[in-house]
Amino acid sequence: MAENETLECITEHERILQEIESTDTACVGPTLRSVYDDQPNAHKRFMEKLDARIRNHDREIEKMCNFHHQGFVDAITELLKVRADAEKLMGQVTDTNRRLQEAGREVTAQTEEVIRCRIQQRNMATTVEKLQLCIPVLEMYSKLKEQLESKRYPSHTSCPLGLFCCVPCRVSHYRFCQIMAENLPRLREEIKEISMSDLKDFLESIRKHSDRVGETAMRQAQQHRTFNSAVAKQASMGHYTKPVYSLNGQAHTHPHNGLMIDDTGEEEEGDEEVLTAQDLVDFSPVYRCLHIYTVLGDRETFENYYRKQRKKQARLVLQPQANMHETVEGYRRYFNQIVGFFVVEDHILHATRGLVTRAFTDELWNMALSKIIAVLRTLSSYCDDPDLVLELKNLIVIFADTLQGYGFPVNRLFDLLFEIRDQYNETLLKKWALVFREIFELDNYSPIPVETEEEYKQVISRFPFHDAEIEKQDFPKKLPMSQSVPQIYTQVKEFIYASLKFSESLHRSSTEIDDMLRKSTNLLLTRTLSGCLQNLIKKPHIGLTELVQIIINTTHLEQACRYLEEFITNITNVSPETVHTTRLYGLSTFKDARHAAEGEIYTKLNQKIDEFIQLADYEWGMAESDGRASGYLMDLINFLRSTFQVFTHLPGKVAQTACMSACKHLSTSLMQMLLDTELKQISMGAIQQFNLDVIQCELFASSEPVPGFQGDTLQLAFIDLRQLLDLFMVWDWSTYLADYGQPTSKYLRVNPATALALLEKMKDTSKKNNIFSQFRKNDRDKQKLIETVVKQLRSLVNGMSS
Repeated sequence: MAENETLECITEHERILQEIESTDTACVGPTLRSVYDDQPNAHKRFMEKLDARIRNHDREIEKMCNFHHQGFVDAITELLKVRADAEKLMGQVTDTNRRLQEAGREVTAQTEEVIRCRIQQRNMATTVEKLQLCIPVLEMYSKLKEQLESKRYPSHTSCPLGLFCCVPCRVSHYRFCQIMAENLPRLREEIKEISMSDLKDFLESIRKHSDRVGETAMRQAQQHRTFNSAVAKQASMGHYTKPVYSLNGQAHTHPHNGLMIDDTGEEEEGDEEVLTAQDLVDFSPVYRCLHIYTVLGDRETFENYYRKQRKKQARLVLQPQANMHETVEGYRRYFNQIVGFFVVEDHILHATRGLVTRAFTDELWNMALSKIIAVLRTLSSYCDDPDLVLELKNLIVIFADTLQGYGFPVNRLFDLLFEIRDQYNETLLKKWALVFREIFELDNYSPIPVETEEEYKQVISRFPFHDAEIEKQDFPKKLPMSQSVPQIYTQVKEFIYASLKFSESLHRSSTEIDDMLRKSTNLLLTRTLSGCLQNLIKKPHIGLTELVQIIINTTHLEQACRYLEEFITNITNVSPETVHTTRLYGLSTFKDARHAAEGEIYTKLNQKIDEFIQLADYEWGMAESDGRASGYLMDLINFLRSTFQVFTHLPGKVAQTACMSACKHLSTSLMQMLLDTELKQISMGAIQQFNLDVIQCELFASSEPVPGFQGDTLQLAFIDLRQLLDLFMVWDWSTYLADYGQPTSKYLRVNPATALALLEKMKDTSKKNNIFSQFRKNDRDKQKLIETVVKQLRSLVNGMSS
């Protein structure tokens, strides 16, 4: 067992020694530590082993030294032999070196001079390089100072500000660069302030020049539209490219706007110089300020400021001036300023890159359009002059066409024009109402006399009148209508022309224009002319003759309505058979006026009859009649005869109705005169006198004052009076009472109440010496008979009331 352990220990020590011999010295520690980690006293055996190994190595070294010793001795001996030769060689080398040094001293000096020159040359090249970097910076800084002192500010891409923003790092460490860098922020702020001041001056200037810019743009737009109208007539002759009017130089076919930069740089020669935006406005402050802020990296601030200020100016431009609505010049200045504002904005939009955007200009335009429409809608409502409204419409059309040429939507403006068109029609209606009133006031309400054929042609050239019978008559002759008829017809055509003027340039179809004209003409006929006719008819100074002539006039105007429709058709070239074509309402208008005139004739005729009736002066207590009709009644009948002779030109039905109405009113008035409650007593003589007057009325009715009555139709108007008077004149009470209520009664139209009222006025005359005085002398029985008749009449009246 002990022997095995000893073998293992020896083997382990051998391994450790090999490790120590083969490994690095730094790794010996762990190896030696393993010696002490083994069995106790193992290190002693290891030390013994180590000593043995050392002794073994010493013996090997000794053997090697003994083996090489003779060679070493021989080498030393050889070395000692060459010592003398080495010393000799050393002397020769030293001498050679001395002589070489003396010979190369001049070359060395020249070489050092070359090296020094080379160093100077390198330093000079380095200095030039550095100066080339510094000189542009210094020059730009000097240039910037000079520009600031002379108040000329950099506006090009090579401006000092641009270079300073790109200063190379290789010169940034120089002191002068540091000084300049310290001054740059101040200079930048100074340049920004000064350029902003120039921009403010520009904004103030453009505010003043917007009027002229807009005036030029609108004038060119109007010329362009006129030119296009002329070219459209020659469109079939060949292809034609339309130039767009321009406020920025050349006229190009680009559709987006009229402010365009010249593509060629060459101006075309023309008969008339075309003003450009640059001719009217200097845009350099905007370009310069935009460039400065862009170079300084503060473009967004500039854009926001510019847009904010332009929005404020837009609100100022859109604010209407006081009393602007009173003259067309006020509207023109208003439109010029707005057009000028947006022409400038359109130019800025296309001449700069992003200072304003299409979205920004569209936002401004939408805001402006709403304000413009509100202002025009309000101010136009104050205008009562159709000429001013028409001029306003023309201005709006030019205004819309101008801005449409720059790409702004203007449909809402044309919608506004339709609203203004209605107002324009209202002002026209008011104006023509005054014209119609003046025509009616100046009319003599008598047929138009024509002495010669020239006069006849002159009249029919103004009014479409055709009558074969009148044409066959010799001159001089009279036309049935009065002078107001051709005047009214002419004025209606003038109204149509005036209404058509507003419809022009509204970009509407012929059908729509035709519909507008017909509707406005209908308003003229049904409201304005009809109202004037109604007022004319109601005027107190219009007599029966005038009313008759008015009826004749309205008849001819009604017949002329179809010519008015043809007139509108010729203007618009729209066939009247087209679907949805509006018809003129002149027929109903003139029929209504004629009916009103007829009613007024009946009323005035009755009023005239009442005036004659008021002249009646009956002596109700007279014993006998005068034997002839009363004077007032004969005058009334003569008046009626002459009046009905005037009615010969009226339609037969109108004259017959007027005659029947007059006779009925006369009969009713005479009946009311007999039954007047203020009339207490009537003598038989008065009854006889009244009977004579009624006979004259019946004779008048039977004389057929107006042709067309059948049989005794007109006399039936007096049948109530006739039967009542016959009853009293014949004193046929027995027949009346016996046949009362029978269809075949002789006194069928006599009412018991009427007979009783009149009989009450004729009885009880004993104290007044009335008509019954003779009966008291002759026969008292007859008085009793009267009392009996009165009682029976009262019973009939009471029976009717129950």
